[in-house]
Amino acid sequence: MRLNRFLAAAGLGSRRSCEDLIASGAVVINGSRVEKLATVVNDGDDVRVHGRIIRVAKPMYVLFHKPRGFVVTKSDERGRRTIYDLLPPDFTTLFHVGRLDKDSEGLLLLTNDGDLAQKLTHPSHGIEKEYEVTLDKTFDPAHSAKLIKGIFIEGGRGRFERVNILGPARVRVVLRQGIKRQIRLMFYDMGYEVERLKRTRIGSVDEQGMPPGSFRHITPRELQSL
Repeated sequence: MRLNRFLAAAGLGSRRSCEDLIASGAVVINGSRVEKLATVVNDGDDVRVHGRIIRVAKPMYVLFHKPRGFVVTKSDERGRRTIYDLLPPDFTTLFHVGRLDKDSEGLLLLTNDGDLAQKLTHPSHGIEKEYEVTLDKTFDPAHSAKLIKGIFIEGGRGRFERVNILGPARVRVVLRQGIKRQIRLMFYDMGYEVERLKRTRIGSVDEQGMPPGSFRHITPRELQSL
């Protein structure tokens, strides 16, 4: 198995990020530092990164319903509660695919499969993500067209794929982009404040009534769809 694939399978990130790790000289195989990307790992090889023994972990794919008030990181320098405070200890080896800000809630995918993580987060793959948004005032239907056409915000030109009105101040939006705080910034530019933001779907995988703080393993059929 090629070294970058081996490291990605061990949960160290995408193949591309693992290539950067190799090039930095952080990888040692059988006592020798390795910097060639084409290096092959054989059965029984002793592979270490920054001195830590690396083994290929069984792929895990977990869907987690993030509650409000938790940050999406493994450790926070400000001492805030993180999503990993709500998860089993062995889940600390999983990394989160994408983010939700502290005041947002909804679905997050956790995995040790770096290739899948890269696919789901890279804009070129256009994975849909669906959100329910509660605003501070009644939504003007005339604004839907502008939000779909796109507006310039911090981070680039943001646009929604679809906008569906659920109630006077509640809308459902679908994204294929991943600009930081995109939904909040776009609605703010249109004169609204987002009071509640919940991600309800990633690709074809939806929450299926999962309560906040709960998690479940993704089914093989769901994984195939992703």
